[in-house]
Amino acid sequence: MRSLSALLIVDVQNDFCPGGLLPVPEGDRVVPLLNRYMELFREKKLPIIASRDWHPAITSHFRDFGGIWPVHCVQGSKGARFHRDLALPDDAIVISKGQDPAQDAYSAFQATTESGVSFPELLKELGITRLFVGGLATDYCIKESVLDGLRHGLAVTLLEDAVRGVDLTPGDSARAIENMVVAGAVRMNFSRLQADPPS
Repeated sequence: MRSLSALLIVDVQNDFCPGGLLPVPEGDRVVPLLNRYMELFREKKLPIIASRDWHPAITSHFRDFGGIWPVHCVQGSKGARFHRDLALPDDAIVISKGQDPAQDAYSAFQATTESGVSFPELLKELGITRLFVGGLATDYCIKESVLDGLRHGLAVTLLEDAVRGVDLTPGDSARAIENMVVAGAVRMNFSRLQADPPS
């Protein structure tokens, strides 16, 4: 069955949550709300897609190898797993990015399925024209995924109550949201989407 809308959950992994190797402040606070969003999409029988960082142990943007980030989300590690309370349904589609050790991949549009299908190809196969996006981190992977979605001609809705940012520089998240909205993203929260469910 072809669908028009899909939910994209970006990088809600242990290493990006409190206690992880590269924690987003209060990153775990998105989990209960994302679970409620997933319920809405499941009721409508719409696709739920979860992206994850899935790095080789030797990766050029890790500090140990000349980059700026500490080692995180290494393939198969506990830190790379999705947060234990994130209630991904069995039929959720998992896509992985950052598998090229020389590529600093932020956007979900750089990810592939386990069988090697790129995220843009997957969206085309499913007939998706609108993405609803939540997860981590507002000023990096969320921003790049939203902007790439808009570049690919999709309608993109930012679930602003279900995102958290790194804010290396104070205000980074607010500026990222402004950039996304200026580029064409729509801001939405749970109560508004509940009142006008996706289709």
